[in-house]
Amino acid sequence: MDTDVILSLLQEVAEEVINPRFRALAEHQVIEKNPGDLVTVADREAEVLITRRLQDAYPEAVVLGEEHYEVNRGVLDDYAAAPHAFTVDPIDGTKNFVNGSKDHGVMVAELQGTDVVRSWIWQPQHEVAYVAERGAGAFRNGERLTRPPVTDPQAPRGVTSHRRWIGTSLGEFPAMELTWVCCAVDYPMLVQGAADYLIYRGRQPWDHAPGSLLLSEAGGFLGTFAGDAYDARTIPEGGLIGAADRALFDEVLPLLPAVP
Repeated sequence: MDTDVILSLLQEVAEEVINPRFRALAEHQVIEKNPGDLVTVADREAEVLITRRLQDAYPEAVVLGEEHYEVNRGVLDDYAAAPHAFTVDPIDGTKNFVNGSKDHGVMVAELQGTDVVRSWIWQPQHEVAYVAERGAGAFRNGERLTRPPVTDPQAPRGVTSHRRWIGTSLGEFPAMELTWVCCAVDYPMLVQGAADYLIYRGRQPWDHAPGSLLLSEAGGFLGTFAGDAYDARTIPEGGLIGAADRALFDEVLPLLPAVP
């Protein structure tokens, strides 16, 4: 499937089953999978539609969907071993979606071997598409993205999804703030310069594979707490650090032990 065809797929699915539920969910349409971890009928319906189209086009590929993983944990092993695979996050930022925030998105990443080769992030309420292709660049609504330099290298702005770390500082850096609580928004904001580095504790492939390619193609870097470059086939120990560039990642990494 052409890159634009897959983007159109995400847009069509969002228009069909996600947008009509935005700020219109009934109580029974929201389910708590685990304490604080929500899923809606829109998540489930969107994943089925996207997965079906991808599998029709690529019957040999393994599709790792967030909601499918909840009922079939073995799909993660199949995904890790597959020569060709996709990740699907039907609504990233489900809690934002449930609470009526526009900060949510639909995300897909394509992997060949260990490499993320294409990725798509569609923010339906903002009507913004982020697309990346390995070796070809990162784009926002068709316009190439390049991560801007850190404005003040002595005081880079950090954000984190780990709520215990909000308000704490890494070394002499300013105190970290909360991310936009949605990878489909966090990674684009990092790429566009709204933050200089971000720290995640969550590490699932469907959350990070799409943004990892967007960030790297724009000139940024995503790595693990062990100091390795991010590998979308694995779930790394500890967490992830996304940074404006590799140099900033290398500055942030040794400062992590100082936070709670």
